Amino acid sequence: MKKAVLLLAGCAFMAACSNPYTGENNGTQTTADSDSADAAAMSAANRQSDADTSSMNIGTDRTAGGGVLAKGAQLIEQSDCVGCHRVDQKILGPAYEAVAQKYENTEKNVDYLASKIIEGGKGVWGEVPMTPHPGLSEEDAKAMAQYILSLRK
Repeated sequence: MKKAVLLLAGCAFMAACSNPYTGENNGTQTTADSDSADAAAMSAANRQSDADTSSMNIGTDRTAGGGVLAKGAQLIEQSDCVGCHRVDQKILGPAYEAVAQKYENTEKNVDYLASKIIEGGKGVWGEVPMTPHPGLSEEDAKAMAQYILSLRK
């Protein structure tokens, strides 16, 4: 239990230090440092995204929104989500594939999961709360939810 609390506190600390959705940071980086860090992060995310594309079918026409799926995958990869979630294994939060198995890919469920991404939540997957992301737009949260639900097998 202590480990879970410490891990949650660490995730909360990381989320509080930087908000990639609003461009705010904790003031420790200069603009030049921030630009080069952003470029490095984008490059790493693109390399990871390229590597994952074939195995996760990102951007393919598995659903009507192939472009939305790629956008959702990219938003997830560039966010703090990766600190608590993985595609196929439970970390602190559920695996994305487990979420896709629990919720059918419907507009109602996309809206529900998008609201959970923005508002956070607790109790559905255990007692460890999910960090809210109030700076994330509804459109981006829906793209993330659509990508997650596309992983249903």
